[in-house]
Amino acid sequence: MRAGSVGLLGWTNVGKSTLLNRLIGQKIAAVADVAQTTRNRIVGVRTDPGEAQYVFVDTPGIHDPRHRMNRAMVRVARETLRGVDVAVQIVDASRGFGRGDRTAATWLREARVPMVLALNKIDLVRPKTRLLPMLQDAVDAWGFDEVVPISALTGDGCERLLGCLRSHLPEAEPMFPEDYLTDQSERSLVAEFVRERLLHATREELPHAIAVLVDRWDEGEDDVVRIEVSILVERESQKPIVIGRDGGVLRQVGTEARLELERLLGRRLFLKLWVRVREGWRDDRGTLADLGLT
Repeated sequence: MRAGSVGLLGWTNVGKSTLLNRLIGQKIAAVADVAQTTRNRIVGVRTDPGEAQYVFVDTPGIHDPRHRMNRAMVRVARETLRGVDVAVQIVDASRGFGRGDRTAATWLREARVPMVLALNKIDLVRPKTRLLPMLQDAVDAWGFDEVVPISALTGDGCERLLGCLRSHLPEAEPMFPEDYLTDQSERSLVAEFVRERLLHATREELPHAIAVLVDRWDEGEDDVVRIEVSILVERESQKPIVIGRDGGVLRQVGTEARLELERLLGRRLFLKLWVRVREGWRDDRGTLADLGLT
């Protein structure tokens, strides 16, 4: 039996959260086609009985920080590498290597742990021969121990990646029970899934200006969990974008998030969303503490 921790690192929007969800076989991380979707460290556990337990640690995407929130996100990503048994850097193969990828690779070398490169989004690469020089550079110039082409979206190459990671895990007993899935609390999952649906609904209009906090959580005798959530924006002019015409966007977000959360948590939910203005929250220590970014 092998068991250990696997750090997932990469430039923003390379598909880390999609890969985490794929590898553990359950959606626990928010996924959206915008940068900086993941803001906190997320642990997801996959147990193959009698063979291996992988404790995956997903991190915020590396980016150029402009606010206190972003600096905290980058710090979380870098600190996660301390103490993991193996580190995986995810690179968008359709985009190729960039400056941010080189930064991540440097951090991995400094951590002095086995380094595996996952060349993601190979389903978007045409022709496939474009992968060959990237594979060669990753080993010769970047110093990776192994390189695995994958598609987190389709699952192509993911079993091979698991086999590669297993070979780097120490022989050890599992750290968590067989049915353990994630360290994320139910409150955290509610906040993240609401924010995910908001990112899909608002796209590039204001994704980074949005935060989600769970204000109230009541478990009634009728087995319905009543939850009130605050959606924070930075300016009054942003509220109509989140609310939508006649409240349409907010209703859609609430319905989609509730249905997905009920499937994940196996509980009936009543979800109430409020939109509140909190100017400069991305640089406010109190708000960042509430969000787990200190």
